[in-house]
Amino acid sequence: MGLTRVETLERELPIGMQKNRPTVLHVIPGLHTGGAEHALAALVTAKRTQPFSQIVVDLMGTTLGDGAPTQIVRAAGVPVYQFGGQTAFDLPIILFRLARLIRKLRPIAIQSWLYYADLASLWALDLSGQRATTRLYWGIRSSDMDQSHYRRALAWTIRACAKRSARPDAVVANSFAGRDVHRGLGYRPRAFPVIPNGIDTQRFRPDAPTRARMRAQLGLADDKPLVIHVARVDPMKDHASLVSVAAALPDIHFVAVGTGTDSINAPTNLTALGIRRDMPNVYTAADLLLSTSIFGEGFPNAVVEAMACGIPVVATDVGDSHRLIEDTGAIVSPRDITAMVAAISRILAEPEANRCARASAARKRIEGRYSLDRMVSTFDALHLHAILPKSDEGDCR
Repeated sequence: MGLTRVETLERELPIGMQKNRPTVLHVIPGLHTGGAEHALAALVTAKRTQPFSQIVVDLMGTTLGDGAPTQIVRAAGVPVYQFGGQTAFDLPIILFRLARLIRKLRPIAIQSWLYYADLASLWALDLSGQRATTRLYWGIRSSDMDQSHYRRALAWTIRACAKRSARPDAVVANSFAGRDVHRGLGYRPRAFPVIPNGIDTQRFRPDAPTRARMRAQLGLADDKPLVIHVARVDPMKDHASLVSVAAALPDIHFVAVGTGTDSINAPTNLTALGIRRDMPNVYTAADLLLSTSIFGEGFPNAVVEAMACGIPVVATDVGDSHRLIEDTGAIVSPRDITAMVAAISRILAEPEANRCARASAARKRIEGRYSLDRMVSTFDALHLHAILPKSDEGDCR
């Protein structure tokens, strides 16, 4: 259960700091590689003119399995509590520890990330006796999950969250598609704001020298078309479609990045890189990003990261992909291999001037609507001052 690490952190935490600064507590099931995990890491490590205390609880984490987000958060000086829970039998002690931590920190707000953390945060806050002084915000990070692909515990947890969705002060979705889907699942929160993920456009940006270096590492000539696919191997990501598209376009090289990709059965023109810690560099080598997800996406980080690097995107019509891309790329139906092949071929065959204009439009769209600064300021207003965001794309309730 990771007792040693938890107890060490409790001794090391500068509790005296809490008297001078408000504290926001973030709770997530696991701080490993994934969209929600990287969004959390970006939020808590962002620079602020008026800093406050932020602390992260990783319900299932242990020091033996620290992922990249954990390392990023710790390197920024943000404490990470790892509770090491592995089974449902660990839930009582996890709730006890989380409640004890809440009593000790007395945070002004708790932000939970993903379903299991939503329930755990609600129950632990009740146990802590701090509900009157601590606001609770749940976090929705997906849309239409096909629950048949996952453990029964997921379906039970979603139903339990729906029944209790009026209890937190608000439920925060990172996509409009996710909000709509969860309303259909029975969510009836007091407030239902949408705060899209934010991208650090100084990290994710076009970079010609890096492009040349990365292509050299991949053994590709500068004029060789390269399509990148960024996703862990998971039923929702549909790597089978990626393999089919690559096989249909033998003159184009494909690169797959993400957990488990190094074990997929790939055609000769598809290079699987597995997990990479240098994604801003990897993106620069590409001419186009392909997203093949068939369900579940809310706000696909890979789509906006690629766009910030000036890379056009062909994506399936899942989650908020259409809203993100608009006319800077192409949207196709899930599993429609013919449409994917046609869209990729059309964009890569455009005149250079057209492709440059498309790349510029994609980056400008991210800079204007999905920047890291915008996400951080919106979350800070909610966490510190209980100010709900005023969306320019829909009401927040």
